[in-house]
Amino acid sequence: MSETPRPLAELLRRVEQVGEEVAQLRRALSRRDRLLTGLAYALRAVAAAALGYYGALAVGLTQGFWAAITAISVTQASYAEVSHSSRDQFIGAIIGGVVGIAAAALVHNQFPAYALALVVGLTLCWMLDLGAAGRVAGVTVTIVMLVPHAGTFLQFALFRLGEVVMGAVAALLVTRLCAPIERRLLGPTGLPGDHR
Repeated sequence: MSETPRPLAELLRRVEQVGEEVAQLRRALSRRDRLLTGLAYALRAVAAAALGYYGALAVGLTQGFWAAITAISVTQASYAEVSHSSRDQFIGAIIGGVVGIAAAALVHNQFPAYALALVVGLTLCWMLDLGAAGRVAGVTVTIVMLVPHAGTFLQFALFRLGEVVMGAVAALLVTRLCAPIERRLLGPTGLPGDHR
């Protein structure tokens, strides 16, 4: 038996309600738990950013800061969350890169082409049920089309994709390595939200 489709407004209201419930749960944590959670998160983000940055430089990507930014943006409380966020970063970077390159090649970097590429990239991600990847696609279109760079758009987009991969892999690795340490230091349940 199939479920009857819900109207869009009802689904959006439910998503907002779930977000508010999560925020209330976080606010219910004690100050000590918030401090420990924030400190563990910050240390993981620093380690992932450093690993992504220096890893990108080590393989010849000259703008390792993009890897560091990606590592920070995908660092979450659990490995599963980091995995999903990394997937969204990777897919969004691919879609944004392809759409940005196509628009830049066809219209030669004029603002209307940029605006259209943004609409196409974001819409494509939502159509593929990857709304979170849409933000990354939009950022990648912006980087590819508006950030001054040397070389071709394709080369720039491929380097950007490499930096995203380096940052995401760094965040995944650091989160995987830190989880047992955090569980040992913080008790059997680890950080709030850290469940596999």
